Amino acid sequence: MSNVDYVIQQEYRAPATPAPARHASAIAKPGLKPNLIVLSWIAPVILIVVWEALAQAGWLSPQVLPAPSKVLRTAWKLTLSGSLLNDLGVSLLRAAAGFAIGGSIGFILGTLVGFSRIAEALIDRSVQMIRAIPFLALVPLVIVWFGVGEGQKIFLVSLGVAFPIYINTTLGIRQIDPKLIELGRVQGLSTLQLIRRIILPGALPSILTGVRYSLATAWLALVVAETVGAQSGLGFLAMDAREFLRTDVIVLTIVIYALIGVAADSIARLLERKLLAWHPNYGKGARS
Repeated sequence: MSNVDYVIQQEYRAPATPAPARHASAIAKPGLKPNLIVLSWIAPVILIVVWEALAQAGWLSPQVLPAPSKVLRTAWKLTLSGSLLNDLGVSLLRAAAGFAIGGSIGFILGTLVGFSRIAEALIDRSVQMIRAIPFLALVPLVIVWFGVGEGQKIFLVSLGVAFPIYINTTLGIRQIDPKLIELGRVQGLSTLQLIRRIILPGALPSILTGVRYSLATAWLALVVAETVGAQSGLGFLAMDAREFLRTDVIVLTIVIYALIGVAADSIARLLERKLLAWHPNYGKGARS
């Protein structure tokens, strides 16, 4: 490890504070993690059990809120027919394409603005003005531009994804300690080496936070996009079910959105732990 890398890690390391031995050992016990995982699922399980009991007792109308068991049966039927997997696959492809495009644009613009005050003057105000516009207000104009095909849906997802990554990338770069940059210059690092070894590692926690927010925003934008002129996708499945008062299908799509959101956030957290293993707040020694 070079002197620069050592100083960087020490800079980001939280100051050590003495703690009672019993408290520290309790935190370090690996056996607590499974208990915490079980604890995190208690509230959802209780909610489902109460929901099922109320539905079976007749206190919840099937037309208003069907029982979880009925939603599961509907999911099984739609899976066997192939329609659920097809719509799910279409939505995932749209979200992935929009995330890749919007994330790349947000990262590039955020990097430019983070490094250059001139770029900030040219770009930031326009980006902030567009960010303030609600998705629903843009839908009519986007339909005029792209019609109701795939372009409209991917554009809306890209637009929603770009802003969280742009803001967090800019913030992460601006928060780099100038002393670290000065240290790199004293050690003779070139501009590219400064970016690779000091600036990007230091900004990475903020960038990955933007990725987590953008994953949630991607599905929000996709729901809006798929309610207009879609012929496939989870949003289309929900809108089609509304026409026939199929509340079980509507609830099923909502549950799928929730599960996808949880899975995406878990992937983002795993990415944080892998890429930020050197960081004391994200490494193996960090509390979860």
